[in-house]
Amino acid sequence: MEKEAPTWTLGELAQMFGGELAGDPNHPVARPAPADSDDPLGIAFCESERYLRVAQSHQIGALILPKNLSANGRPAIHVDYPRLAFFHLLTLSGRPLPIPPGIHPTAIIDESARIGDGVSIGPYVVVERGADIGARTKIFPFTYIGEGCIVGEDSTIFTHVVMYQDVSLGARCIVHSGVVLGADGFGFMWDGTKQVKIPQVGRVQVGDDSELGANTAIDRATAGVTTIGRGTKLDNLVQVGHNVKIGEDSVIAGQTAIGGSTNIGSRTSIGGQTAISDHVEIGDDVMVGGSSAVPSDLAGPGQYFGRPAIPATEGLRAMNAVGKLPKILSRLRALEAKVKELEERGS
Repeated sequence: MEKEAPTWTLGELAQMFGGELAGDPNHPVARPAPADSDDPLGIAFCESERYLRVAQSHQIGALILPKNLSANGRPAIHVDYPRLAFFHLLTLSGRPLPIPPGIHPTAIIDESARIGDGVSIGPYVVVERGADIGARTKIFPFTYIGEGCIVGEDSTIFTHVVMYQDVSLGARCIVHSGVVLGADGFGFMWDGTKQVKIPQVGRVQVGDDSELGANTAIDRATAGVTTIGRGTKLDNLVQVGHNVKIGEDSVIAGQTAIGGSTNIGSRTSIGGQTAISDHVEIGDDVMVGGSSAVPSDLAGPGQYFGRPAIPATEGLRAMNAVGKLPKILSRLRALEAKVKELEERGS
C-alpha cells in the first residue's frame, strides 16, 4: 500500500494530460494546489485571465492553462480543458487510508456472520450475528455492524460508523466516519401526562453507489423502510428522518434536516442548511437553494428558494426586499402621518 504522496515532473504531467509544455520539463510537482497559494511544488489550474492574475500574484510553482493564455514565464502545461486535467491530477494524488487485508485479530465476528472474499476488517470492529459483508469491502477500526445488516461488495466503511440492525448497504458505497444508520426514528406520543415512545421496528436501505458524509444520521423506519436511492450523495451532518424515501442520483448538502415520511424524487439537489418538514412530497429534478425551508410539497421540476421555498426567482426577490423593509416601514409611517394630518385639516 502506498505510504507517501506521489511526485512528478512537469514533463511527465504534460505527457499524461496530452498538453503542451512551457518551461523546464524537470520542474518538480508534488501536489495540486489553489491558484492563490504560495507553494513552489504545487500546480494550479486557471481557466481565465482573472485566475491567472491571482496565480501570478502568488508563488504557485506551476500552472495548467488553456492554450489561449500565456504563462508569462511561469512553468506551465497548456491543454484544451484545464479543469479536466486538474481533475485527473486530483485522482492521481489521492491516497487510500491504510487498512491491511484480512481480519484484524481484535475484531469480533459472530460465527453466523458471512464474510466475503477479499474483505478487510480493521481493529476492534464488531460484526454481529446474521450480518453479511460483501466481497472486497473495507471496514475501518471501531465500526459496529449490527445484527442482520448487509454490506454490498466493494464498499468502504470508515472508522466509528454504526449500523444498528437490519440495515442494507448497497455495493460500491462509501460511508464516512461517524455515520449512524438505523437509530430509532423520532417517534413519541403524548398520552395526557407524558411523552410515550413509539417503537421503531423498520429498516434502512441504501442503494448501490451511494456516499454518506461524516456524522450523517439515517433513522430506521417506524415500520417499513427508510430508503436512499442508488447513486445518491449525502454531505456531512445530514439528518434523514424515519420512513423518508430519497430517489436516485440526488445530492443533499450539509446540515440539511428531512422530517419523517417525506418523499424526495430522483436527481434532486438540495442546498445546505435546508429544513424539510415531515410528510412532504418533492418531485424529480427539483433544486432547492441553501438555507431554505420546505413546509409543503414541491411538485417540480424546477428551482426553489426561500423560507418558505417558492420558485427561485420570486424567492430571491423576496430575500432582496427584506433589506429594504426598514426604509419601506419608515416611508409608510411618514405617509400615514401625512394622511392623518390632511384628514385633520379637512375636518
